[in-house]
Amino acid sequence: MMRLAAVAFFVLGLVPAYAQQFGPAQFPVRADDGELMTNHTLTGEQLAKLHALTGVVPVGDLKGDVTLMQWYDLNCPFCREAAADIDALLKADKKLKLVFVPYAVLSVQSVQGALIELGAAKILTPEKYVDFHRNIYTQRGTIDGPKTANAVRLTGGDPAEAAKLGNTEETLNLLRTNATFGGDIKMVGTPAYVINDVVIVGHPGLKGLQNVIAAVRKCGKVAC
Repeated sequence: MMRLAAVAFFVLGLVPAYAQQFGPAQFPVRADDGELMTNHTLTGEQLAKLHALTGVVPVGDLKGDVTLMQWYDLNCPFCREAAADIDALLKADKKLKLVFVPYAVLSVQSVQGALIELGAAKILTPEKYVDFHRNIYTQRGTIDGPKTANAVRLTGGDPAEAAKLGNTEETLNLLRTNATFGGDIKMVGTPAYVINDVVIVGHPGLKGLQNVIAAVRKCGKVAC
């Protein structure tokens, strides 16, 4: 349990973020309300480490023309709100590859839930994983291991198998790596996103995300 607590509080001072400014905006990425979103470019070395992460779950079009990574904590209230926008985004954009990155840094319960998430990824198809992720947030209160396992059950998977596959030292190390790397690239709020080589801290909203994706398709940048 102490190991879990150490992971859960690795990024001290991390706060839930919804269209908030936590630092400079390198590019004019705007939220649905017009506010600038904190964003910055990753170095080549950081980008290589990002692509080497294995504690992630890709969904959507796995060969999509644009890849969006969402970093989230299951118990971040704004991540819960953002989940509806992510769901709508996936339904509307069939060419998008979305990568869920469990960033369990707010509580021990978040770590317990994230372990089950990564276990579930081994037994659910990408399509079913999206349903599973949606089912997590249909439940009220703090999301922990049992509630995440229940979401597996609601999706038609085997919660015991997901727990068995997730509750391992190897999986815990994947979460440690995510937490460490997230801190290294200054993800100071959740949810956060990476698209191309740019980190966006906070949730810009559905339209804000769609605008960024459209810009990447048009000119290869987060803002044209």
